[in-house]
Amino acid sequence: MSPVIEIMVRHRLGTFELDASFASAGRLTALFGRSGSGKTSLVNIIGGLIAPAQGRVVVDGKVLVDTQARVFVPKHKRRIGYVFQEARLFPHLSVRQNLLFGRWFSRSDARASSDFPSVLDLLGIGHLLERRPGGLSGGEKQRVAIGRALLANPRLLLMDEPLASLDEARKAEILPYIERLRDEIGVPIVFVSHSVAEVTRLATTLVTLDQGHVTAGGPTAEVMSRLDVAGLSGVAEAGSIIEARIAGHDEDYNLTRLETRAGTLQVSRSAMPTGAPVRVRILASDVLISLGPPVGVSALNILPGTIVGIGARGPTGAVELLIDCGGENLLARLTAKSVDALALAPGSAVYAVIKSVSIEGP
Repeated sequence: MSPVIEIMVRHRLGTFELDASFASAGRLTALFGRSGSGKTSLVNIIGGLIAPAQGRVVVDGKVLVDTQARVFVPKHKRRIGYVFQEARLFPHLSVRQNLLFGRWFSRSDARASSDFPSVLDLLGIGHLLERRPGGLSGGEKQRVAIGRALLANPRLLLMDEPLASLDEARKAEILPYIERLRDEIGVPIVFVSHSVAEVTRLATTLVTLDQGHVTAGGPTAEVMSRLDVAGLSGVAEAGSIIEARIAGHDEDYNLTRLETRAGTLQVSRSAMPTGAPVRVRILASDVLISLGPPVGVSALNILPGTIVGIGARGPTGAVELLIDCGGENLLARLTAKSVDALALAPGSAVYAVIKSVSIEGP
């Protein structure tokens, strides 16, 4: 599939140097890394708020920046929607008026008018139309801000940490709507975050940045399970993402069965229906390793696999292992003493043992 987004830029901001290149097939591309890694600077270049010293920006076949060819499309002609950390709604206007403001930037008012009901339905904001921003929750404000951006008929939607100002309850409220944007609108999204939980749930492509440089890029599950990516969020914990499908529910024990390439997983009861695709995250520190099939253990999830990589010993004496479980990558964190005692090495056949209550999601 041809990339929908192609970025190659170099730019200096004071003493900070941004030198970043990546390509993505679209849907939802997350820019992930510590605060100060260059994520917001990069989206500001894409959006036209910063003119890079050198580089090229292409979105959906349209060249927005090419410094060598002296092309720089002004931000108001780029057809890019921008959703900030704060909703930035006009306080004196109703929700309806705030939404319709986005149509003024659309090339086709007729198309924007026809999209209005579908945007209301997509974001669940139809009942808010006559209210003003002061009477909305943080999650409702962000949904209105997203709707305003969509009604401008964008070729790309930039979302710069749109959940950062929300509490956990409001984040849980808005996440399903961002998933619907990703899956239903057909507009590629670039989503800035330093939250592992957010990128795990939302991103189809993950680009990691550190000190202004892209350190990894590709499908989210592959990037998150790389040994060299752990800790980029500023949190020492590493983990794996596994794509799954809900196979059924065990009502007697309040559990849900998931089918994955690695095998069947049993997790805490999910509200998702049977057959629904889901993602789960397993922390490396929650994976135990056995050389043989364990017997008489309480953990319900036992996955056979082969060690394919062993990371360097960390300052705390911990070592991360990369395990291939039926084509799924699984990270495990052990002490260096355990690795030596079990004589673990690339090619070793092992069993990964995971408690159901340790698996995050769905």
